[in-house]
Amino acid sequence: MKRIAQRSQEGVVLFIALIILVAMSLAGIALLRGVDTGTVIAGNIAFRQNSTFVGDIGVEAARAWMQSNVGALTGDNPANAYYATWADDTDLLGNDTDPTTNPFDWDNRSKKVTAAPFTPPSGYEVRYVIHRLCEVAGDPSTDPAIAAKCMRSSGSGGSTSSGSKGAANYGSYALSAPVAAVYRITVQVRGPRSTQSYVQATVF
Repeated sequence: MKRIAQRSQEGVVLFIALIILVAMSLAGIALLRGVDTGTVIAGNIAFRQNSTFVGDIGVEAARAWMQSNVGALTGDNPANAYYATWADDTDLLGNDTDPTTNPFDWDNRSKKVTAAPFTPPSGYEVRYVIHRLCEVAGDPSTDPAIAAKCMRSSGSGGSTSSGSKGAANYGSYALSAPVAAVYRITVQVRGPRSTQSYVQATVF
């Protein structure tokens, strides 16, 4: 009788061992998936941050174009993605997905940055658009009616010859010309893994 009882217990131990083995396997799979998900999230955050840093290239490229065309900023220049009004009814950041409203057409109305020294890193595409923060086009420095409809700085421009990535030093101005209006630069960056970031800067 004793020998028969021992043999029946051996089958129960095997069954319990199989259950424990399945539970451990499921726990291992769950741990592996958790670690993999964390790695993917960390990688996506890194790509997002890097694309934001790359946006500085677009800001500097737009500012360089404005410096070289500072005397012709009173009217639109669509070929260089410059607009003399602020386009307050246009969504520049891609939040408006309704095609019946006014999402901005980045593929056809922006300026792609390709020329040195503002060449983006491999795998990134940088585009910018410049809006003068005025309600109407025209020269605010000579027409008080237009000046009344523009956001303006209270100072006057000055030149600068140094600074990080060509930017103006603290306390100086980004455009070496009399300041008649404030300008908004919006940059779109497309990067690896379908990363898309937007950077905005205001210069005067």
